[in-house]
Amino acid sequence: MAHFLPADRKTDYLLPPSMDDLLPEGHLARFIVELIDQLDLSLLVQQYAGRSHKAYHPATLLAILVYGYANGIFSSRKLEQATYDSVAFRYLAAGRHPDHDTLATFRRRFLGELQGLFVQVLELCPKISSAVQNGKPWDKNPRQSPHQAPDPAPHAT
Repeated sequence: MAHFLPADRKTDYLLPPSMDDLLPEGHLARFIVELIDQLDLSLLVQQYAGRSHKAYHPATLLAILVYGYANGIFSSRKLEQATYDSVAFRYLAAGRHPDHDTLATFRRRFLGELQGLFVQVLELCPKISSAVQNGKPWDKNPRQSPHQAPDPAPHAT
């Protein structure tokens, strides 16, 4: 008689898994997040100043667009659906689900800026790729990621 592993899909986690645990190291989505964290998004961020409601960070929306384009997904409705269906898109969206209107408005509103950012992405790819292939950290002049807490001040010794 065959022995099978149980497929219990209703067992809850004691603690939910982190987005970081769900995606393997070296995945393209991780690469895109690290790459976008190197870009200067200040022109986009400034456009959100003075708004009363919370918005998705431009880095999050840009990561979804770049990963979508890299995988042949251009429709904002399909990108929204991917944040529900795909672990990689869920990782990029940090477990959230920007609706198709948010994605389409971001793309339309910042079309000129996005063109320049896509050029920067393409320029960074060979540098990062070669550093990764050589087994070296590629942290060249990193900007503080908008998703990370600032480094603590060094202590005098």
